[in-house]
Amino acid sequence: MRTILFVLIGGVALGQQTAQAPSYQPVGNMSQLMVDIIYPASDAVFYIGRNKPKNDVEWNAFRTQALTLAESGNLLLMPGRARDNDKWAADTKLMIDVAKKAYQAAKAKNVDAILDLNDELNTACITCHKDYRPNYGKRP
Repeated sequence: MRTILFVLIGGVALGQQTAQAPSYQPVGNMSQLMVDIIYPASDAVFYIGRNKPKNDVEWNAFRTQALTLAESGNLLLMPGRARDNDKWAADTKLMIDVAKKAYQAAKAKNVDAILDLNDELNTACITCHKDYRPNYGKRP
């Protein structure tokens, strides 16, 4: 009986440990995240037609950029970065979805499929910037 009680108490304690939320430690602010991670990764997708990958090394580098862009959406959704739980998440999902497509196309080494994503990626960026960057697209 004591053994069963010990196992139950240990199980509850272990369950409480694993149920705790992870401790996020953002390093960069939103501007740094955009300038140092998201812009370069999105530029790789936008401008793949200028310098198409010619070998496995170049395809691996591009695939890394596409994956970085997709995963950076998760960084935008972290506590402390997400501006709200509605529009912010929806706008971020637009970027994640198109970046996932770019990543899949990169795995297939399909430049045309990546080029076809240009408008979709542009729309994802503009949608979010209109929603969250004051004066975006307005001339002084």
